[in-house]
Amino acid sequence: MTDNVIRIRGARQNNLRDLDLDLPLNELVVVTGVSGSGKSSLAFDTIYSEGQRRYVETFSPYARQFLDRMDKPQVDRIDGIPPAIAIDQTNPVRTSRSTVGTMTELNDHLKLLFARAAVLYCRGCGREVRSDDAESIYAELAADSAVGGAGARILVTFTVPIPKNFKEAEVRDLLNKQGYTRFLDAGEVHAQASGRGRRASAPAALEVIQDRFRAGAAERGRVLESIESALRVGQERLSVRAVDDADPPNQLAVWRYSAGLHCAHCDLSYRDPTPSLFSFNSPIGACDSCRGFGRTIGIDYGLVIPDESKSLRDGAIRPWQTESYKECQEDLEKHAKKRRGSCSSRTTSKCSPTVSTMQTRTPGICVGGTRRSTSSIWEWSAKSIRASAS
Repeated sequence: MTDNVIRIRGARQNNLRDLDLDLPLNELVVVTGVSGSGKSSLAFDTIYSEGQRRYVETFSPYARQFLDRMDKPQVDRIDGIPPAIAIDQTNPVRTSRSTVGTMTELNDHLKLLFARAAVLYCRGCGREVRSDDAESIYAELAADSAVGGAGARILVTFTVPIPKNFKEAEVRDLLNKQGYTRFLDAGEVHAQASGRGRRASAPAALEVIQDRFRAGAAERGRVLESIESALRVGQERLSVRAVDDADPPNQLAVWRYSAGLHCAHCDLSYRDPTPSLFSFNSPIGACDSCRGFGRTIGIDYGLVIPDESKSLRDGAIRPWQTESYKECQEDLEKHAKKRRGSCSSRTTSKCSPTVSTMQTRTPGICVGGTRRSTSSIWEWSAKSIRASAS
């Protein structure tokens, strides 16, 4: 028993002298000491070397020839050691995009894992998005008690959009020539609580009935053939509706399916997952804000204007109070005087009403007799300098 620890006995690697040590697992352990005390000999040449060596030995002889082989460290015994990963601080290929995952090459395995084994959920409704076929659709409908238990009438339908340069009668005539003579007209089926109606912004379309049968009475081959035909003609999308025997019938439930990575409930399509989609080094998978760097560059107005009670002349804009930006401060004061009055007073009758009203809303700074918010003072200052220079 290792008692959830790495037990090292008789370590003699390099300058280690018969070291006995127990290291707890699942905890952060720091090895410290003066130069030459054996820190690297323990961490890299003993623990990492033995953990990597045992991990490589689990592969077949054919696979081991492509992997780096580690020498067995000089130690009497090591128990409870898991596979190890070492990150050397002298890695010469480190860049601004490097992370622990890229330096240890774990990112390559994670990208492949997400691309091949991840489950996609719709960002609109949260339902699982998967590619359906006739067999999976039939199996799901057969297992649903709302279909087989009540013995309801089942309609297998698909949607045919009406192009802008065609009339509805022309599309119906084309479908009639292909053998489709039954349509689910608007108002023919009264939808109840279950199911979702078509959005108002959706283009005009016809709901074509592929087949209709009684739940539990239709043969399996007939149902599969109807589903396959509806997927083929309906551009890989279909709907299965349960209705009652009323005239016109009432819709009891509706199930929507798609043969591609498409959410039939929200009408959202997704691309097939690829490893680059989960990589911050790829334009496909990188964040739109930080471009994969993990940080963004912006202006912190709290640092630019730390004291909002000051006027511009008193040094409200802190970066311009240095000798290097003294000219910018002077140009700003000149432009403020041209705009309206003086910017040095904080108690004039011109400023007081504005200040009293702005104090209850948003903080600001007196600029030429006008109270300005800190969110716009920096942009206004830059425009002022450009105007003065011109």
